Amino acid sequence: MNFKFIYKICTKSELLEIKKKKEYSGSKKDLEDGYIHFSGEDQINGTLKKFYSNQKDLILLKIDTLKLDHLLWEQASDGNMFPHLYSTLDISNIVDEFEIDLRDDGSHIVPTSF
Repeated sequence: MNFKFIYKICTKSELLEIKKKKEYSGSKKDLEDGYIHFSGEDQINGTLKKFYSNQKDLILLKIDTLKLDHLLWEQASDGNMFPHLYSTLDISNIVDEFEIDLRDDGSHIVPTSF
């Protein structure tokens, strides 16, 4: 598992808000849970399948973890460890962004290299 980068799936409209505000407080689900949900590289496809099926206009944000002071890896109900950020995300920690395409069957096409 690569601990240098984590990934956030968001909508294109959320990304526009992040760029405007220069920080991200999280999605509705993140705000309800009290932290921002992220995925490790090997967890992206599972997260897309579980939470974003048939959803278009998605963006994958690549986040540099080195400056994140309130990042914890916590065990989810399925036993996997997921990164959670207990603060806002400053835009300076976003190192790249990738469009996630939607197939006709509602599944997603994740870029092959990110």
